[in-house]
Amino acid sequence: MNPNIDKTGPVLIDLSGEDTAPVDVAGAPPVPDLAEPGPQGQVMQAAAAVAARRPSRLLRWALGLGGALIITAISVAAWNFAAGLIARAPVLGWAVTGLLAAFVAVLLAIALREIAAIGRLSRIDGLRRSADAALAGGDLGAARAVTARLDALYRGREDTRWGRERLAERVDEQLDAHALLALAEAELLVPLDGRAAAEVEAAARQVATVTALVPLALADVAAALAANLRMIRRVAEIYGGRTGTLGSWRLMRAVFAHLVATGAVAAADDLLEPILGGSVLSKLSRRFGEGLVNGALTARVGVAAMEVCRPLAFTADRRPSVRGIVRRALTGLVARSRD
Repeated sequence: MNPNIDKTGPVLIDLSGEDTAPVDVAGAPPVPDLAEPGPQGQVMQAAAAVAARRPSRLLRWALGLGGALIITAISVAAWNFAAGLIARAPVLGWAVTGLLAAFVAVLLAIALREIAAIGRLSRIDGLRRSADAALAGGDLGAARAVTARLDALYRGREDTRWGRERLAERVDEQLDAHALLALAEAELLVPLDGRAAAEVEAAARQVATVTALVPLALADVAAALAANLRMIRRVAEIYGGRTGTLGSWRLMRAVFAHLVATGAVAAADDLLEPILGGSVLSKLSRRFGEGLVNGALTARVGVAAMEVCRPLAFTADRRPSVRGIVRRALTGLVARSRD
């Protein structure tokens, strides 16, 4: 320290010789926003990534060969067990053989049901493509063929009997492909749309509630996957899909792959704004806000499932509104959270 500095008085610094131009406040850089980002629906985004991920060809070969080896080993062991038991105790051995035969028959029945379910989904997809082609070409004959196939698809279902009867009464009056398919949509599919939308709303409420209350990271992802799988399966059944377990998973993967490819599985703040308004979402608790966003994303997945499973594509005026479904599904939850 310099001993010549006077420590008893204030120090005066002369700034008269320096540039004292006023500071341009308007040109100053903005203050960075250090606030924590709002809910992003991480559970649904993780569930979408899991469902849409397709294993590599090498992994599929490994799983297939491993499954074949396991089934072969189990079959040989069961055969040796039954044959040895027949040699030692014929009556008991034949009884066990009958049980094994019944078990194999049940497995074959399950496999046939899965194959039939996948075939039914392919049938609905082919029906939708035929309807699109008839509309694009304005082909009345092709539209009549699509209408006949649609009637056959729902034949035997009591909940569509009234609509099929009304369609049969008016089908000959339609002289335009667009008018005929619009009539088929109004009489057969619009009532089913309401039931499918109700399933989507229920799934959105369930996912919102579970992900808001379950604190475990993997448990909420599993719950969201299970709820979305059940929702997609129910939507497919409403439209006539009757999916099995493998068919439901395949359909779910197709729906999520489409949503991931289009970027639709993203933050759903825009869907929640009509029922929350402004920045209310950011003022809610972090966990509850995540639950609402995940519920809104589930509604978006449900609408995509309706578009995939419906035998006819939605016309512009009948396409379900994701915002409307979110409003009906989550308004009650928001109201209870404010009380």
